Amino acid sequence: MNRQRSISVILSGLLIVIFCQISGADDAKEQAAIAASGAWLMLMDEGNYAESWDRAASLFRAVLTREQWEKMSTAVRAPLGKVLSRTIMSNRYATSLPGAPDGEYVVIQYRTSFEHKKEAVETVTPMMDRDGTWRVSGYYIK
Repeated sequence: MNRQRSISVILSGLLIVIFCQISGADDAKEQAAIAASGAWLMLMDEGNYAESWDRAASLFRAVLTREQWEKMSTAVRAPLGKVLSRTIMSNRYATSLPGAPDGEYVVIQYRTSFEHKKEAVETVTPMMDRDGTWRVSGYYIK
C-alpha cells in the first residue's frame, strides 16, 4: 500500500471514530468495528477489490475466492461511480446473526450517494476475527 493511500485509510478510520464519539456511540467494540469498516470501504471506493478481499474476515474469504469477489465487486460497484457522500445511519452490536456462526458482529448501515446512484444503503458487517481484529465479514448494497 502506498504512503498516501495508507494515510487516507488511517484518516478515514479516525474520522469515523470521531463521528461515533460525537454521536454518542461510546462502546469501544462498536467504534473499532466502525473504524475497520471505514478503512475497508476506502479500498472498495478505490476499486481495490483484491486488497479488500485480503483484508476481509476469514469467514468472508472462506465463502468467496479472491477472483469471485473481484468479479462481483467490479460488476456491482463500477457502474455506481465515485462515492459522493456516506454517513452512518445505524450500527448494532450482535453475537448472533442469521446464517453466520455465533461471534461478535457490528451491523453498520450507511446512507451513501454515488455518482450514478444518488440514494443507496450500504450494509457492512465487521466481525471479530480469530486473531482479535475487527474485519468485514459481509457487504451489501441496496
